[in-house]
Amino acid sequence: MNPTRIPIFLYGITAYALFLFAFVQTVAFVAGFRLPAPFLDATIDDGSADATLWPAVAIDVGLMLLFAVQHNVMARPAFKRWWTRIVPAAAERSTFVVLSSVILLVLAAQWRALPEIVWQIDSAGLSGALWAIQIAGWLIALVSTFLIDHFELFGLRQVWNHLRNSSPQAPPMRTPLFYRHVRHPLMTGFVIGMWATPTMTLGHLLFSGVVTAWIVFAIQLEERDLIRAHGDGYSEYRRHVPMLIPRLLRRGNTASARPPIVSR
Repeated sequence: MNPTRIPIFLYGITAYALFLFAFVQTVAFVAGFRLPAPFLDATIDDGSADATLWPAVAIDVGLMLLFAVQHNVMARPAFKRWWTRIVPAAAERSTFVVLSSVILLVLAAQWRALPEIVWQIDSAGLSGALWAIQIAGWLIALVSTFLIDHFELFGLRQVWNHLRNSSPQAPPMRTPLFYRHVRHPLMTGFVIGMWATPTMTLGHLLFSGVVTAWIVFAIQLEERDLIRAHGDGYSEYRRHVPMLIPRLLRRGNTASARPPIVSR
């Protein structure tokens, strides 16, 4: 057996555990829930407050741009071809996951709170409804990863195939559940989770606005790669299925369209 297989497999497991930690931390950070140790004691509305508005905005935007640049650059095929000359191909995705997770944790730790209230819903019924919608958004995001290939998306399948010395199999072309209604339900879930809140502060608004703008931009880059990879099949799927917001009235038949590949 190749002596690198077990270390790479253990690296992939560690990367996945770090992702789970960062995902829970990020959801709690945005939702405003404090978690027990070893999680960070910080939320989007009560992080380290800065004395003035614009330094806080600059730091917060810089943290979000750090994540956006890392995510977009490392997801491009040209970068992957270069990067896999340095790191083993089986560990490429796990390394992406590690860096993304670390940046999310740094963002939560270094975030500057902007606690001024933009809107606040005092009605218990409406507030409860917004919390329910927010939870649904996070669940849509998580379930969407399993509808395609959760373990490939977060690097586990690659290290498992490397351990077994087996070649990866191309997934079947399908559009399950959410993917019949929007091309990127993972991102739709994130958008819902960020915006559905009974209390919107200036910092939360900044976070939601910048991340939503980045999602729209990142999808354009991702779909350019998908069209190159899948040709007319993905173009046809793109013509029939909206990007993030489902249509109330469906047009045409999307059953034969190629499935989306979630943004990496």
